[in-house]
Amino acid sequence: MLTSKQRSFLSGLAASLQPTVMIGKEGLSEGVVRALQNELNVRELVKLRFIASKEDRRSFSEQLAQEAGAELVRVIGNVAIFYKMAEDAEKRTITLP
Repeated sequence: MLTSKQRSFLSGLAASLQPTVMIGKEGLSEGVVRALQNELNVRELVKLRFIASKEDRRSFSEQLAQEAGAELVRVIGNVAIFYKMAEDAEKRTITLP
């Protein structure tokens, strides 16, 4: 569980990131979950953009975080930010305060 200070720190880091996962008209699918998991394995912090299903973005984000084993940092507008600490200590690029 992230503290508010850690969430704020991660949100600041995510400000310069481009969304790498998108949710379109098909909504929440296995493909989206796999894409998020793959991105989290490559990088610890991932932005997801809602192109469609915008009214469900909060519930979709919480469900995605649970299925991907990640922390939901924040949902801002049509963007959700996810964090998952790299399992391999050598691959960790983010040090939380």
